[in-house]
Amino acid sequence: MARYRLSVPAKADIASVLRVGQATHGSEARVRYRGLLTAALRRIAADPAGPPTVDRGELFAGLRGLHIRHASAESREAPVRRAVHVIFYRAVEPEVIEIVRVLHERMEPSLHLAREGQ
Repeated sequence: MARYRLSVPAKADIASVLRVGQATHGSEARVRYRGLLTAALRRIAADPAGPPTVDRGELFAGLRGLHIRHASAESREAPVRRAVHVIFYRAVEPEVIEIVRVLHERMEPSLHLAREGQ
């Protein structure tokens, strides 16, 4: 299993997602969503190119994405009713995955990702 590291923008994305989620849906929802995000990150580290990840090479070489809803079975928390984020990542070393961004599914990734990566 590879390990993952968060880019500075990805750390800010996650902090914002959790902050807004808590303000909108409460502390329990924040815990559930954090658990789902963690499960998705673990899934990426375990099988970076596996199903249901998606090649996003049209944005820049080596970029992949995973919608976090696909990790719901692996979450240790109660289910999240509506997961709405996609994790964008790339392999930067043989056993290191860089989490580039965590974006809302309605956001246009090309506006938030540099062509060569963050």
